[in-house]
Amino acid sequence: MEDADLQALTAKLDLLLRRFEQLKVENRLLRASERAWREERAHLIEKNELARHKVESMISRLKALEQDS
Repeated sequence: MEDADLQALTAKLDLLLRRFEQLKVENRLLRASERAWREERAHLIEKNELARHKVESMISRLKALEQDS
């Protein structure tokens, strides 16, 4: 292999390794972001369920009051 070919291959390999490191960092950030939105989603689902139960409870109480009248 000629020296120029070797240098070109080395340059490509260096570029590939830098890109690999960039992708590793990006992947780590994306995973952290995914974890955060999954936690937020779970929290919002929990709040939604709580609100639904409260509304159902209010409806039941209103129906009970309506029947007493």
